[in-house]
This record gives sequence, structure tokens and C-alpha cells, in this order.
Amino acid sequence: MSAVLDASALLAWLHDEPGAERVAEALDGALVSAVNWSEVVQKLLQRGADIEGMDSDVIELGVTIEPFTAAHADTGARLWANTRKAGLSLADRACLALAQDRALPVLTADQTWVALGLDTEIVLIR
Repeated sequence: MSAVLDASALLAWLHDEPGAERVAEALDGALVSAVNWSEVVQKLLQRGADIEGMDSDVIELGVTIEPFTAAHADTGARLWANTRKAGLSLADRACLALAQDRALPVLTADQTWVALGLDTEIVLIR
């Protein structure tokens, strides 16, 4: 199954947290927005992790890091009105924009996304 990975899903897999096995099954063919990739790298640096070569490792597993395009920026901005009460960040909306663009489900650990009533399929990893 191809899917878009939210930063929370990728971090769960990297840290072997609950839901990691579900993410592992989706890695080959998965997409992640460059904005979400930046969030993952920032969180790892915050923990003092060595990120050298990590992007290459993830790509070798079949994950594609997708650019944040002008179309994604527009879609993300339009999502703000429907997602602001749930507190979705720019990175969250970038993830959803990529999923909408590619008509793919999103894997996330963020349970509040399910109640948003979006046209995008939200798959909780835990």
C-alpha cells in the first residue's frame, strides 16, 4: 500500500514506538513531504541523534521525500480553516496536502486527524 507518512509515524518507526510495525509495512513506496522530513530531522537532532546519511537510509527503504510545491502550499493554506481548531501545524497540513495531491492515505499517530472530516483517508498507526 502506498501512503503518505506524517512525521509522527516516521518518528514512531525510528524510535520503535507502538505502531512502528504498521509504519514498517508501508515504508516501501511511501511518500513524506520535505516539510515533514525537516520536522523528523529536527526532532532527532533535538534528541542528540546522529543524522548523517539518514536520508539515504530512508530512501533505500523505498521512501520518497517529496518537495513542498506551490500547489501543496496552496492546499495547505486552504486546509487551515478546517484544521485550526484541532491545532494542526504547517507540517501537518503539508502532509495532508501531499496526500490529497496524490490521492493517498496518511499514516499518523495523531488521533485528532480522524475527527477532522477531511476527504483524505487517515490511518492511525496506534
